[in-house]
Amino acid sequence: MAGRDCPWRKCSFCSWTTIYPIFNVRGPENLLDEIGFLIEEHNAKEIFDDTGTFPGGKWLREFCTGMIDRGYSKEILFSCNMRFDYITEDVAQLMKRAGFRKIKAGLESANQKTLDRINKGIKVQDIIDGCRNASKEGIDVHLTVMVGYPWETKDDVLKTLDLARELMVKGYAEMLQSTIVIPYPGTPLYKEVIENKWFRINPDEYE
Repeated sequence: MAGRDCPWRKCSFCSWTTIYPIFNVRGPENLLDEIGFLIEEHNAKEIFDDTGTFPGGKWLREFCTGMIDRGYSKEILFSCNMRFDYITEDVAQLMKRAGFRKIKAGLESANQKTLDRINKGIKVQDIIDGCRNASKEGIDVHLTVMVGYPWETKDDVLKTLDLARELMVKGYAEMLQSTIVIPYPGTPLYKEVIENKWFRINPDEYE
């Protein structure tokens, strides 16, 4: 894992911030050294980095450059969790050259009001662009979607399903994972749920 947790750390539903106070990340060279060890000592052919969100920006570019320069991009296939707004056209091209096979990223909702409310920090268009940029370079996209936001209507939910369907039909994504919204204790979403009495921890509490 490149790091523990997620560098964004603002999503209201995420429990990571209640467990770890800061995002700890290794240097690109350090992770590359471990990948080299896995290749040389264990004949690794594919790696999935399960960091909450793989680092982006300068860190990602340095990692990709290292994968290419060390020749690891020809030895293994690499996959990870990632944010859609990290995947610009040029970044997607670099990632492909570096041996990336798949990214797993949270669509969460096709409704901008929901993305804003959960502090996802992306626009709906970022989701579409990120999927298109990755798929154009031959990088598979695994979508994760959440349903059951208490404030969403049936039409809101269908809008999300329609976007996920459209991305898959167009070939921008190749896998879909859907989960129910779960308000973990300690998160901002959990606090909001309790304040609005959207569920009962103790069935007798609100009798």
